[in-house]
Amino acid sequence: MDSESLAAVGLLEALSRASEILAELRHPFLRSEHFSYFFPPAGARVGITFVLPDGREVRFEVSIAASGRAFHVEGGILAEEEALLELPRKSVPGIEAGLTAFEDYVGEVAAPAQRLIEQLLEEIV
Repeated sequence: MDSESLAAVGLLEALSRASEILAELRHPFLRSEHFSYFFPPAGARVGITFVLPDGREVRFEVSIAASGRAFHVEGGILAEEEALLELPRKSVPGIEAGLTAFEDYVGEVAAPAQRLIEQLLEEIV
């Protein structure tokens, strides 16, 4: 396999792992929907959306995109339009560094999920 093929395989593996990690985020009383999609020109986003009893949506998401000679990674947690966690955009020169940053951001987005959901539910009651 050439280096571009290996990079593509690495990206698909990272997206798959991220989807699995975010799919494990659950709450017994909330509906959730997992998502993963590609966006132009060369990006991918994975995440999960929870619907609170009051109808608000809470999104946990991470993305990676290639542009020029850099990879850009972003992540965050949004309750409707309010950012509960907004990780700074990281721009790195190579695919390996991009995948490392992407996987780090998946962990940072997933870690506070249960606590944040419980806080939002307490605000409703």
